[in-house]
Amino acid sequence: MDRRAFLAMTGTTAAMLGGIEASAQDDAAGGGRDYYELKRYLLDTEEQRAGLDAFLAEAALPALERHGFGPVGVFVDPDEISPVYVLIRHKSLDTLTQLLHILGGDAEFMEKGTAFLNAPAKTPAYARMESSLLYAFSGMPQMARPTDVPGRVFQLRIYESPTVLTGQTKIEMFNSAEIAIFHKCGMTPVFFGEAIVGDKLPNLTYMLGFESRDAQNAAWKTFVQDPDWKELSARPEYANDKIISHITNLNLVPTAYSQI
Repeated sequence: MDRRAFLAMTGTTAAMLGGIEASAQDDAAGGGRDYYELKRYLLDTEEQRAGLDAFLAEAALPALERHGFGPVGVFVDPDEISPVYVLIRHKSLDTLTQLLHILGGDAEFMEKGTAFLNAPAKTPAYARMESSLLYAFSGMPQMARPTDVPGRVFQLRIYESPTVLTGQTKIEMFNSAEIAIFHKCGMTPVFFGEAIVGDKLPNLTYMLGFESRDAQNAAWKTFVQDPDWKELSARPEYANDKIISHITNLNLVPTAYSQI
């Protein structure tokens, strides 16, 4: 890497961190962008899945709601027991760092979640739990709940980039025009977030919600044919082979107790 490229990258990183700090100050004043904690529970057995569902439905989500978190989304592959995705919205970094302390002081949560929380090593409650911290895009600073119909479906997409700079370029593409094109074409987002901590860095993650898989397929068909999208994606600086190294695409459904 030459000196100019290094300075450009460090300048971008400094600006990003400065933006996070400024947003944290805004949050304290009642504004600013959301932070998202996306948890991924890896399970080995049906018993673990049943135990996690009971813990989330009866202990965790009610406690989170009592303490002002929410809505909380819980999503799964309809054909698999694992993984289970849990999406928690934070209005500030303080609540993220204090969440375990908050829940630990909630007597009802501790009582109703005791079997899960105290599961022994010989019969663990889950195989592993992974977590990512996401920072909402300026183009969509807060979470949305696009639909609440019983048959709703969701799509979780992760775009990995080859470098921090190219990742920022893709975020710029979304903020400048792509999010607006999504809305125009019936692509209804839940959130867009830049991964600050987690695996597969650098990456951005977003989720879309639809009333059905047919609605999802129709929206994507409209999107790829949209003239504004064709013009945007044809710009050399936004070419996929320059700014995206891998895309993860997951079709999920909400659990019966999910609040999104």
